[in-house]
Amino acid sequence: MELGPYLVLATLEGAVMAAVLALTACGLSLVFGVMRVVNVAHGEFFMLGAVFAWWIASHIGGAPAWGFVAALILAPLIVGAIAAAADMTVLRRIDYDPERTIVATIGLLYILQQATLMTYGPDARPVEAPFNTRIAIPWVEWTEAGWALYWPWGVATTSYKMFVIAAAVAVLAGLWGLMTRTRIGLLMRATQLDRDMALAFGIPVERVYALVFGLGAGLAALAAVLIVPIQQAHYLMGHDPLLLSFIVVIIGGLGSLPGTILAAILIGLTDSLVSVFFSPTLAKILATLLVALVLVFRPQGLFGSRAS
Repeated sequence: MELGPYLVLATLEGAVMAAVLALTACGLSLVFGVMRVVNVAHGEFFMLGAVFAWWIASHIGGAPAWGFVAALILAPLIVGAIAAAADMTVLRRIDYDPERTIVATIGLLYILQQATLMTYGPDARPVEAPFNTRIAIPWVEWTEAGWALYWPWGVATTSYKMFVIAAAVAVLAGLWGLMTRTRIGLLMRATQLDRDMALAFGIPVERVYALVFGLGAGLAALAAVLIVPIQQAHYLMGHDPLLLSFIVVIIGGLGSLPGTILAAILIGLTDSLVSVFFSPTLAKILATLLVALVLVFRPQGLFGSRAS
């Protein structure tokens, strides 16, 4: 067996994972960067995105593409609205105290999880991809006549997985533009730098916080909508995205979007390559070891700023 084609396949699979992970982790990093809130319920917002995607797609008639497009638009908006409501009714009342917000979001995690179990049920349900054309991955080999192109048996990806990567890149570019080129992004950055000064200048900090909390949850829900045609929606599916998102934001630097994206690519590709050629357990061990090394030698992360 030639290693090259399977290395390319594992890299593509890792790129899909990295794309989804980058969206999910950027939502978590954005919330912490602006609000200084560690959202332990972030994985459940991811789960809600997948569940709402299934519910919306199953109630939209016609071609699968119609249901998927509706889910892609509506699910993040619904989850974002739920998160904003949670911010206004829970987090705002405890004044975003770091210790109490962790406890509050843990409670929110179990509320969302159990409410989903009671309404959605314990079964895993798929969402049909709008398109899923098989794309063979070519390779080259040396023959007596020179270099020749061939397609190894079983080495292929799908057009939908390529779409997931492209969609994640587009959304992350849009998020970067929002944070650096718009008035809303300016308000977010001002609130992040100095909340009291932002209040003194008349910035509605509480509204900014609600928007940021909803936007972070919406990014997680969007990532779930993109991945649910590949995986299945399940009420317990939020655990792994939450754990990996924490790993990514710790490595990249809490509150740093560029660091989060770079760390997501690193973790996504490493996890896929190690899982394919060795074992998924070893991949998780290496990710945990990398977090430990970062915490020991660079606690602020790759792109994080050192506390003064």
